Amino acid sequence: MKNLKKTFIAIAFLTMACVLASAQTAEKQTPPAGSAPKPFKLPKIEKFTLPNGLQVTLVPFGSIPKVLIDVTVRSGNLNESASQVWLADFTGELMKEGTTSRSSEQVAQQAAAMGGTVGVNVGPDTTQISGDVLSEFAPKMAELLGDVVQHPLLPGSEVARLKQDFQRQLSVQKSQPQTLARERFYQALYPSHPYGRILSTDSTINSFTAEMAKKFYDDNFGAARTHIYVAGKFDPIAVKAAITQSFSSWKRGADPLIEVPTTAAKHELDVVDRPGAAQSTVYVGLPTIDPSNPDFIRLQVMNTLLGGSFGSRITANIREQKGYTYSPSSQISVRYRDAFWAEVADVTTGVTGPSIKEILYEIDRLQKSPPSDAELNGIKNYLGGIFVIQNSSRGGLIGRLQYSDLHQLGDDYLETYVQKVFAVSPEQVQQVASKYILSDKLTIVLVGDKAKIADQITAYQSAAGGN
Repeated sequence: MKNLKKTFIAIAFLTMACVLASAQTAEKQTPPAGSAPKPFKLPKIEKFTLPNGLQVTLVPFGSIPKVLIDVTVRSGNLNESASQVWLADFTGELMKEGTTSRSSEQVAQQAAAMGGTVGVNVGPDTTQISGDVLSEFAPKMAELLGDVVQHPLLPGSEVARLKQDFQRQLSVQKSQPQTLARERFYQALYPSHPYGRILSTDSTINSFTAEMAKKFYDDNFGAARTHIYVAGKFDPIAVKAAITQSFSSWKRGADPLIEVPTTAAKHELDVVDRPGAAQSTVYVGLPTIDPSNPDFIRLQVMNTLLGGSFGSRITANIREQKGYTYSPSSQISVRYRDAFWAEVADVTTGVTGPSIKEILYEIDRLQKSPPSDAELNGIKNYLGGIFVIQNSSRGGLIGRLQYSDLHQLGDDYLETYVQKVFAVSPEQVQQVASKYILSDKLTIVLVGDKAKIADQITAYQSAAGGN
């Protein structure tokens, strides 16, 4: 019996050893390489324009019996004056409060009966009023959105409540270092342009009235500034008829406001003091080319490799190798005929200066030598795959179409994007890094404990002449 017990123990240890050995072997195995993402094929779309100038794009898409209707108006924060910051957002919130013929409850109930909701979203260049419903109700949703967009009640009874909500939002945002850094960075790039005005003020919010919202609406909403997108499963004949009936009588209104900022890359350092902060929020960036530039896709590939993905160089450096931060990232942020590149990171206070040094090091390294084919191919596979995934939903597809239309990229933009990404060479990545990421003209914004980081940033402060 004793020998039998020893045998069982020996077998158990042997089995465990085999399992561990197999696991270690499995960990060392390299997974098979994934295939290159397939080019995105845009479904057959139909476009038409109403006599009042309103544009419509219909996109049959998917097999799920749902449809998204999005009314995009070229009106947003761009249309605010310096004394009206957040008035576009305030107007958008008031538009949720019913129409001249429907209360807000009736709008919500009717949308819910169709299996959806009505949403309003305000951005720098556009305001979107949308509804995602069951396919059979697409014509009814088109009619409901037509009422919300053209006949908003904008009631004075809701003004006080909304102003309180906005003041709470402002208080919260002013307490967040990321928002403070973003505000200072935008102010540096766009000192006299609406794009540079991120946060409102208590006095500005207090000045808002229903009459101001109505004037903003009257001045900035109309058919000439509007494009309706429909994506999903729907009856195109019925939807086209519903849109035509619901929107044809809308006033044409003014053409879209074109106010492209004049920007110039400049080397400066701006520090927002937060005594006792355990971290510093870092913004490093500069104005760059917008999506209409032929180099823009190459710049996107370069950004993804440099800092715009989890496998990027800056992320590998200051996150994986040095542990300065948890989630750094770079981005190319775009508006109409405008864009900037920026690397953003929340870093430990004691390594604020070293973090900037490593970011600049990675920029310089890419400018001096092109990436390897293997590294670049991984980035292109990632970027191409993400693009296809982004277009795999109704909302994602409409978002891509809106992007293409806003930046006037042409009807073939979506179908040729992946091919253009894969055509980018290592030398072209190096070239756009050298041409557009000018290290001696980077704007650096820091939010952190100034007393603790002052010695770390002396070199950048003297070079930039900042405060």
